[in-house]
Parts: sequence; structure tokens; C-alpha cells
Amino acid sequence: MSSTKVDWGKYAEEQENLVSKASNLEIENQSDSPSETTESITRSASIAEDGKEQISAAETSLLQKIIRKGLVETTKALDIQRKNPNSPLYSIKSFEALHLKPELLKGVYAMGFNTPSKIQETALPTLLADPPQNMIAQSQSGTGKTAAFVLAMLSRVDSSKSYPQVLCLSPTYELAIQTGEVAARMSQFCSEIKLKYAVRGEELSRGSKIEDHIIIGTPGKVLDWAIKFKFFDLKKISVFVLDEADVMIATQGHQDQCIRIHKLLPSTCQMMFFSATYEPEVMEFAEIIVSNPIIIRLLKEEESLDNIKQYYVKCKDVDEKYQAITNIYGVITIGQAIIFCHTRKIANWLAGKMIKDGHAVAILSGDLTVIERISVLDRFREGLEKVLITTNVLARGIDVEQVTIVVNFDLPMDQSQRADCETYLHRIGRTGRFGKSGIAINLIDSPHAMQICQDIERHFKKKIHFLDAEDADEIEKIGA
Repeated sequence: MSSTKVDWGKYAEEQENLVSKASNLEIENQSDSPSETTESITRSASIAEDGKEQISAAETSLLQKIIRKGLVETTKALDIQRKNPNSPLYSIKSFEALHLKPELLKGVYAMGFNTPSKIQETALPTLLADPPQNMIAQSQSGTGKTAAFVLAMLSRVDSSKSYPQVLCLSPTYELAIQTGEVAARMSQFCSEIKLKYAVRGEELSRGSKIEDHIIIGTPGKVLDWAIKFKFFDLKKISVFVLDEADVMIATQGHQDQCIRIHKLLPSTCQMMFFSATYEPEVMEFAEIIVSNPIIIRLLKEEESLDNIKQYYVKCKDVDEKYQAITNIYGVITIGQAIIFCHTRKIANWLAGKMIKDGHAVAILSGDLTVIERISVLDRFREGLEKVLITTNVLARGIDVEQVTIVVNFDLPMDQSQRADCETYLHRIGRTGRFGKSGIAINLIDSPHAMQICQDIERHFKKKIHFLDAEDADEIEKIGA
């Protein structure tokens, strides 16, 4: 792709072309990273022996980014650590307080960011400070960290210099494109800032020199462009962003490639390190990349089940489970519903029956490519389908305000066939979001399933009430 900041409409068209290529191309086959050909997240969903879907960390992250487009405000507290006590920390309550270029501020508002999120309040003054400060930041998708580091990237660009000054690494093609979309939208009024993708499908003729200011790409491609072909000079990079660091670690070869790139950067380069998790291996990796950082992380907070009404329905078999869903759906008014199934086979069977009965149903499973999954999530978020049937792919990360009911067609179990309470919490936490009340219904078809339901009840110390799905009056009461 050529420079992207001249015409936003043209950019969107080019994005569509790039995305269409994604379904036909594999992750770049770099000579120093043969494993990347097997890491493509278009093929990452697999089936374990018990029929459960297993997906890569990269795809999990991508799906969360897609479903959580726009800012999902968090109430979690921030933990801020700094090794240099003389380094001042500031917090801002408005984007005006950052003294951004007017064109950038206009772009921020055009994206719908009226006030900074919790992580942006603290991260942005530090990222934009002079002299530049290094940062490690941890927060989940949707809390505004991508917008924070993209704003810092754009603010650091000196458009009078025609060479790359900012380098942002993402673990996969799809995640790089997501970051690029944010950068393009935020800089839509800054036509002088040019962005280049270093991803599969992007080729330059030998002897070329990149004049774009920002490069967003994957580690293997960036290494090739900088070292093998010398398309740009890593010594001139003043801002280095490592995004999705936890996913990077999970991708074979990427960690070593990132370290190789890091070693070639100037000592004055500002380092920004972002991750959705704060595991020990992530922090060990961070300490290699980032010296004397300010660390910002969201403190863990358990989701509350206080505003979610929980029920169980006794069924003889899958047909009675389907009948229970039909009865419930026919009596109470549902905004949107998510139905979780244990296997892809059951999800496909259920979707087929509901569609045959005239319901607007979407299904999210490993049968789909990444591009198809994005389309499914976009349609569901926009309300074009009222029911989303899925496996554990969406147990975490989905925040759709209209979701009023979650159905566990199959209760979540761990590998030992015991109650998976954590997954249950994340599943039914998909309803009752934003302080609203929600409904969770668990379909029980065996003594084992009943035992799991009781174990979950004991674990959370929250009553799961019996519901007679044959009694329309009882069903109507739960929706009141």
C-alpha cells in the first residue's frame, strides 16, 4: 500500500483490497522465521480430541478488538509504578490539556473520543512528555490503549523529515491492519503524515527507500525490509511500539525477532510496550525491551453477578434443550442473545434449526475464516442478527450493550470435566453489562450437568433458580 493519509475514502477502499488479500495469503514466509507460515490466524482454530475449539492467542485478541470497537470504559483501578521517583507523573481530564496539534485533536474527536479513558488519563501525558519516557502498559482490549499509543506515535512525527521515525510491531497481519486503521482515522486531518504497512502482500522494488514517517508491521517483514533490503534505517527510529506483547510471546520466533530489531535501535529511542496481560513471562520480555519504564496496569477486578438473574432448565436431550430455547424466546422480549455451545458440531446443528424456524441467527466457529468472523461480529454488533451462537471463542471480551440474555446450551467444563467457573463468569458476564440487569439460563440434560451447575452455584455463592420452560407465566416473570 502506498501512503495512506491523502484521502480517507481512498484509504478505506485500499483497506478492503488488503483485507480481501488476507483470505488468500499466509503469514509472510520469512527466511529467518519458517514457523510464520504455520502461524496464520486464518487457520488457527483447531479441534481438540473432545471436540472443543482451540484458537490462538492472536485470533482471540483480534476478535476482542473487533467486538469491542469503540471505547469500553473500565472502572478498574490503575496501579502505577516508576523506577525513577524524580520522574513527574501527570493526569489529564480532557484531550485539550495535552496541547495537541489542532488537526490531531480534530481527528481524536472525529473518532468519538470525547474524554480520555482511565488508562489514557495517565498514559498520554507520560507518552507525550519531553524528554520522552519509556512505558509498559497493561490493559484489556477496548480500554483505549491503542488510541493512546497511536496518538503518541502521530504526535512524535516530524513531517519535514522524509524517512521512517516511528516503528510499531504487531504479531500478525490482521492485528497490524487494526492498528493501522486507528492511525489512519486519527490522522485523517493530517495529510502530511504518511504511514506504511510492512506486512505480507506489501512489496517494494530493490533499492527503494521508504519515505513514510510511520511503519506498522510484523517482525519478520520489518527485519527483512530493514536488514536484508535496507529500505529504511532502524538507527533513525525515535519511537518504537511493541503492541500485543503477550500474543507476540505466544507466536514462535516473534520474540527473538523483536529482540533483534530492538538491538538495532538507537539508545535514545522511546520504547512503548503494550500487553493485555501481566504474566511473568510478559514482564521478563518487557525488561529486555524497555529500560527504566513507567508501568501502568489495570488492577484485577472480579466481575459481579449481582445484577444477573441465573436460572437452570432441566432437559432430557438436545431436542428438549432446543424446545426450551424456543419457549423462552417466544415469551420474553430479548434485545440480543448469545448461546454458548461446547462443540462446533452442536453450534452448527443449533444454528441450522433456529434459522429453519425463522430466527435471525449468526454463528461464530472455526469453520469460518478471520474475514468471515469479522463480518459476523460486525453484523451482530449492529443488531442485524439477534442471536449469536458460538463456542468459547467469545467467552471473554465481548461487550455489546444490547445483549440481555446468555444461554449456556452446554455448561463450561475444564479438561477434567469439572465445572469451569472462570469461563462461566466470563460467559454470563456478557449480559448485565453497563450496570444493566441481565439473564443467564443454563440448560441441564444429565446428572453430570446438574452437578456442574451446583458446583458453580456453590463457587459464586449465588442462587441459580429452577425455571420450568414449559410454563409461559414463569418465563414471563423472569423477563419482567
